Amino acid sequence: MTDPYASAGVDTEAGDRAVELMKAAVSRTHGPGVLGGVGGFAGLFDLSAVGSYAHPLLATSTDGVGTKIALAQAIDKHDTIGQDLVGMVVDDIVVVGAKPLFMTDYIATGRLVPERIADIVRGIAEACEATGTALVGGETAEHPGVMDPDDYDVAGAAVGVVEADAVLGAERVRTGDVVVAMASSGLHSNGFSLVRHILAERGLALTDRVDDLGGVAAEVLLEPTRLYTLPLLEMLGAGLGIRSISHVTGGGIAVNLARVLPPHTAVEIDRALWQVPQVFGALAQLGGFPLTEAEGTWNLGLGMLVVAPADDAADVIARSERAGIPAWTVGSVQPVPDDTAGWVQGAKGVAGGAVRLTGSYR
Repeated sequence: MTDPYASAGVDTEAGDRAVELMKAAVSRTHGPGVLGGVGGFAGLFDLSAVGSYAHPLLATSTDGVGTKIALAQAIDKHDTIGQDLVGMVVDDIVVVGAKPLFMTDYIATGRLVPERIADIVRGIAEACEATGTALVGGETAEHPGVMDPDDYDVAGAAVGVVEADAVLGAERVRTGDVVVAMASSGLHSNGFSLVRHILAERGLALTDRVDDLGGVAAEVLLEPTRLYTLPLLEMLGAGLGIRSISHVTGGGIAVNLARVLPPHTAVEIDRALWQVPQVFGALAQLGGFPLTEAEGTWNLGLGMLVVAPADDAADVIARSERAGIPAWTVGSVQPVPDDTAGWVQGAKGVAGGAVRLTGSYR
């Protein structure tokens, strides 16, 4: 018998094959808190499995990976996009001091190719496993006639838990605290519309070898987002007096740091304190603009910014580096100056502190 849904371009059997291909990877993320297996209408998580909390608060975050997907599609490589998604979602959970519990994902595609969907979800599951997060459910939707056959988009949401009196935030920050940078692995998942614009303006395709980048553009630029969750949770579990954490994502360095500082404080960051990774300089050169013009778009090598008491800064750096993430001090918290012209103050609806980058990159 002919399936009328298949004649409309929706292959339900392909969806079932995709689930079978991803099932093992997803199951590896399940701990004692997960009830049921893969394939339910909703994921169930037993909160009693997280232990005893006096006043538990749930933290939640949702995000996607933006137009970085275009690079994966250009070279038909889809096994790293999942890590990008987890990095963008789960690492927003830990910045408030929360331990991530579980995550769900959503993939929309023009045509369901089981192997492609399985690659994406395996990447999500492996990154969830690496951050101690259970992947408890997801949805794959086929949108023929709305999306091109080989087009897709991914999004996800996660939930974590934190003790009420342990929530990190700007209100904890004090004058004299130190800002420690934890290195990024590259562009992470922000600013790829600018990247594609730069390449297009130079007449370069994502599949071209670009000597300035050191390889095929898409292959180099698909470097997955670094995961910070476990190193940061380890620092918090060790009792370091971390005040606030900024995940340097869309908006760049100053904007994201300002969000986790109180309004009466300021941080001045010297650009000469770190070596900007080569990929950023190469892209800026191709685009014909200085790196300073990309500060509001790219992370320029700073993935996380940790605000901590000066006495704890060396320990933050040491623990980050033991986890394989270079770290260094980039500034200290001072009273806000009388004249804030040229400073970034607050962002995204938050009346935060003031941040200014000075000097020249090296």
